[in-house]
Amino acid sequence: MAYNLKIDTVPFFKRGKVRDVYDLGNSLLFVATDRVSCYDVVLPTDITDKGKILTQISAFWFKFLEDIIDNHIITVNDVDLPETLIKYQKELSGRFMIVSKCKVIPFECVVRGYLSGSGWNEYRATGGVCGIKLSEGLRESDKLPEPIFTPATKADAGHDENVDFEYMAGTIGVELAEQLKTLSINIYKKASEYALNRGIIIADTKFEFGINKDGKIILIDEVLTPDSSRFWPKDSYLPGKGQTSYDKQFVRDYLQTLDWDKTPPGPCLPDVIVEKTIAKYKEVVNILTK
Repeated sequence: MAYNLKIDTVPFFKRGKVRDVYDLGNSLLFVATDRVSCYDVVLPTDITDKGKILTQISAFWFKFLEDIIDNHIITVNDVDLPETLIKYQKELSGRFMIVSKCKVIPFECVVRGYLSGSGWNEYRATGGVCGIKLSEGLRESDKLPEPIFTPATKADAGHDENVDFEYMAGTIGVELAEQLKTLSINIYKKASEYALNRGIIIADTKFEFGINKDGKIILIDEVLTPDSSRFWPKDSYLPGKGQTSYDKQFVRDYLQTLDWDKTPPGPCLPDVIVEKTIAKYKEVVNILTK
């Protein structure tokens, strides 16, 4: 059965597209639900245990990347649950993070190593992505000579929008924007090299950052999950077309076959799509973390 819990012992903070957040005073409780969002619409069908898988893989990557950047995690362990949450331990186990509070930077820091998705669509229309001019003649799924940084506005509801670096710098300042660009590309390079050695191409991904109480940039939210990244099997990679994926692109591909305008309410997913999606999520977490 998919996660469906309302916690009444601590104040509710906010409901995200796929995550519920509660206020613990000096920290926050992040609960990864089993909701799935595509085209910025939360679908009515849950993906059973999806939240547990995303939490497991995020916790792995946060630890893996600690030599590059600190993160917001305080604990993901059941034994550290405060007394006010003990009665929910069974439901929360495996799908929660207690994290430090910070000032969230209002941009998604997207890094693309391959030309796919909205980047591919924009390239066909303009010859570039987010203001970055690319070589002529590139094909769908081609590897880029170097990873590119293509930020997007961050929205809890509605559509995120791709923007150029100049827009981001004009909003948060050039120095901070340059720091985020450098951090994002360095994180992507380290993670993609690790994943490639395990047979997975990280085509693109998004990072989110905050400023902690000491004024330091930290990595927050989720990181390098099938919800925030495109994961492709290395052994079947063939540029010039869309790729087989381990991520929620599988759900997006199904939705593309429907007569749906990508606005709420979203369509229900059939059981076979749910089962195949969770199987892909489980496969990628086993490959990357075992």
